[in-house]
Amino acid sequence: MSISLGEFVSSLIQNPALAITVLLTLGVIMVNGWTDAPNAIATCVSTRSMRPRAAIFMAAVFNFLGVLVMTMLNATVAETIYNMVDFGGDTHQALVALCAALFAIVTWATAAWWFGIPTSESHALIAGISGAAIALHGGFEGINGNEWIKVLYGLVLSTLLGFAMGFATVRLTEFFCRNLNRNKTTPFFRYAQIGGGAAMAFMHGAQDGQKFMGVFMLGIFLAQGQGEVTTFQIPIWLMILCSAVMALGTSIGGYRIIKAVGMDMVKLEKYQGFSADLAGAGCLLISSLTGIPVSTTHTKTTAIMGVGAAKRLSSVNWGVVKEMILTWVLTFPGCGLIGYLMAMLFMKLF
Repeated sequence: MSISLGEFVSSLIQNPALAITVLLTLGVIMVNGWTDAPNAIATCVSTRSMRPRAAIFMAAVFNFLGVLVMTMLNATVAETIYNMVDFGGDTHQALVALCAALFAIVTWATAAWWFGIPTSESHALIAGISGAAIALHGGFEGINGNEWIKVLYGLVLSTLLGFAMGFATVRLTEFFCRNLNRNKTTPFFRYAQIGGGAAMAFMHGAQDGQKFMGVFMLGIFLAQGQGEVTTFQIPIWLMILCSAVMALGTSIGGYRIIKAVGMDMVKLEKYQGFSADLAGAGCLLISSLTGIPVSTTHTKTTAIMGVGAAKRLSSVNWGVVKEMILTWVLTFPGCGLIGYLMAMLFMKLF
């Protein structure tokens, strides 16, 4: 099932509940642009391979291409998020609970952005809608365990594989370039770093774009009183809308995260930045093709940690890493609890 742009606009005008849901969903996507999308371009900006404005424009273009191409090839990540929780039954109550979850996600992510900590919007999204589903059903029967287990797989994959691939990629790069003149390789890695940043932005769109479009489609169906839709097709106009809003968020607030990830955590040279981008993009590609929703933040930052650790452990600013890990650990219970409380409050008020 799908919806045309004309049908969507008509429903938006006639249905205030849909308008509110759309605004909140776009708010979550914009916050994702603030907090997640900058990770894709953090290293190419920190190594001065690109200026921030040019890097943000590049991220916007490749985010869109990632959303478009990967969704056409394999939309299983969107379907996983869509089917992770049960918002069936009373569609009015379900829509109220979904709006509460989106409100919780925006609150959590904005707070993390304010402190410059790259929280995972993927995990905030999953935690928020799960908390709301628990409130809606009054128990855990609203959680689809078969789909939720993929999140745990993704957590392990993005953390361990990201670190390992970062470590291995930079060591291989150093091995193959060990006899080359540094002055000659630096210009090459400058352009390779730009390519790596583009690949990361592409895979960010492929992963996170699908997650938010899955929630967007859920909101549309609930607002139309269709709570039992199990299969759907994502329209191109929605891909364009999500990509544009995500790019706007990156341009507004991305520099805080770029600084935390690309500058404060590890001081990178151009070949190291290229290695981190290549490792992160490879890990995200594996995850997207297998339909496992992973955190682009976890993947990129752990790849950078792996690159830094390959040089020496002391080259990684473990104080910054500690702050990031603490935020990651708190995201599931913290955002899940906010989603639960907001859903309970919203269902009483509305």
